[in-house]
Amino acid sequence: MLFWILVAVLTAVVGAVLLYPLLRGANVADDGRAGEAAVYRDQLRELDRDLAGGLISADEAGYARAEIGRRLLAVSNAVPSTAKAATRSNYRFSQAFIIVILPAIGLCLYLMKGDPGLPSQPLEARLEQPGNDLAISIVKVEQHLAQHPDDGKGWEVLAPIYLKTNRIGDAELAYRNVIRLLGPSAARFGSLGEVLIMKAGGIVTAEARSALQQSLALDANNPRALFYLALALEQDGKTAEARSAFVTLAKQSAPEAPWMVAVNDHIAKNSGTPEDMATARAADAKAPGNPTPEQVEAMNSLNSGDRQQMIRGMVESLDAKLKEDPNNFEGWMRLIRSYAVLNDRERAADALKRGLAAFPADGGEGQQLVALAKELGLPTEVTQQ
Repeated sequence: MLFWILVAVLTAVVGAVLLYPLLRGANVADDGRAGEAAVYRDQLRELDRDLAGGLISADEAGYARAEIGRRLLAVSNAVPSTAKAATRSNYRFSQAFIIVILPAIGLCLYLMKGDPGLPSQPLEARLEQPGNDLAISIVKVEQHLAQHPDDGKGWEVLAPIYLKTNRIGDAELAYRNVIRLLGPSAARFGSLGEVLIMKAGGIVTAEARSALQQSLALDANNPRALFYLALALEQDGKTAEARSAFVTLAKQSAPEAPWMVAVNDHIAKNSGTPEDMATARAADAKAPGNPTPEQVEAMNSLNSGDRQQMIRGMVESLDAKLKEDPNNFEGWMRLIRSYAVLNDRERAADALKRGLAAFPADGGEGQQLVALAKELGLPTEVTQQ
């Protein structure tokens, strides 16, 4: 009941605020015409005094009286009766709209969309029942961990959410806390290694390699660790060893495993006769976005700030090369992911749009680009353009 009383009071206040200019406007117009007529009447009386005092002649007084009378009549008839009726009709319609129609429309919309019986939910209540609101869920877990920082299960819940929302630095901290509090496992070291690779823009750094090797020490058949360590060999320019590592992973994986498409691509990339391998290695050095062994070694020796600066420079270099030669599917995949990892979502979306211009969304490569964009949480509306 209190709710509807407040609604009625607020509706009355809003109606009064909207009606005031209409009423004031009509009164101001009437007051203006009345004041002008009073001025002309005063002029007529002044004219009679001047004539009685002999200041002007009777002819001059007649001419002046006629002119003042004409102006007085003009003011009196400024608004014809029909116009006055139309004005009054407009005012009545406006008043009816404000007093009756506008509140009725608002009430109908509220009854359709609102729920007057729904209790209010302050932040604390929403945190208790976050529903499908991911942001509220994250805040709830973060508040819990702020009070219980040694809750390893809480960090284990939060770490993949951070990764999914591209909070790479927070994901790294979360996975390190999980390993510290709950102990090492192949999956946990594998996740940490993957986060470190994403943080480095797709480069398997020495730190990431160490985490992956610890994962393999706990599970020699961990496919994620095997894949990234094989990729590290490829990035180091060790083509034959990289191919052998990818072949080993393919043999122990089911044909329908989701990583088999990427594994087969890397096997093909690192295959061939010694002459073909030399040619491929030379082409690989020219391919947009693939770091040279020297770059990987130099990056491993840098501190965190310098490494980030070097990564951004490499990503911008990749972007420039793709503008010159857009027919490089792996380059577009790497560029989109790199911008997302750098938290530059605007450039990541722009890279997706340009990549789809080279590899349309109705093709196999284009579908992979769209799938990557969805994984990274990027807008995919460009696929409809």
